[in-house]
Amino acid sequence: MRVLVVDDHQELRSLVTQALERDGHVVRQAEDVEHARQALTEEVDVIVLDIGLPDGSGLTLCRELRGDGVQTPILILTAHNSVVERVEGLDAGADDFLGKPFAIAELRARVRAVGRRRDRTSTLRIQLGDVVLDFGRREALRAGKVVSVTAKEWSILETLASHGEHVVSRDALLESVWGDITAGAASSLEVLIGRIRRKLGDDVVRTLRGAGYGLGNG
Repeated sequence: MRVLVVDDHQELRSLVTQALERDGHVVRQAEDVEHARQALTEEVDVIVLDIGLPDGSGLTLCRELRGDGVQTPILILTAHNSVVERVEGLDAGADDFLGKPFAIAELRARVRAVGRRRDRTSTLRIQLGDVVLDFGRREALRAGKVVSVTAKEWSILETLASHGEHVVSRDALLESVWGDITAGAASSLEVLIGRIRRKLGDDVVRTLRGAGYGLGNG
């Protein structure tokens, strides 16, 4: 994959770059928002984006990219990792978070995970009643009208869609979308499932008690 690493600490950028290149990725680097925008004139598959940058906020850049229709998966790096900051990041369109300091092995795994989710559904288009989910364009329509779906909500839908008619266990969904299985992630999952149903209808995501979740009525 082509990965853009945006962080103002050169030593950290170099360490992350070397690790990702060992995994076979092609890595570009940017030390601030301005250089990140320049780098994004070329296509990338995953963006690793620090929040605290010398010329602006990574969250602001994330929000701008989503507003411009850029759907490249974004992994946010944050020194605070608070619930408030995570919520703000989700609202900005981030796909995943990793708090500093972090283990390089975990960053490598999270980059692979967000890349795989996008690859599995990049050409998929599903119709569920009056709802159309176009995963390549990340566009959701309900009764012909565009519905706003956040990046994290798309990640849930993509994981379910990638399993076809099979049920995805809660733990498997948490591992795929959040990268870990914690009480906080489980609570977030319940909230986001509720949001998806309010936006797209109760039948889009089904719950099988004791088993997990599936897409559609099955």
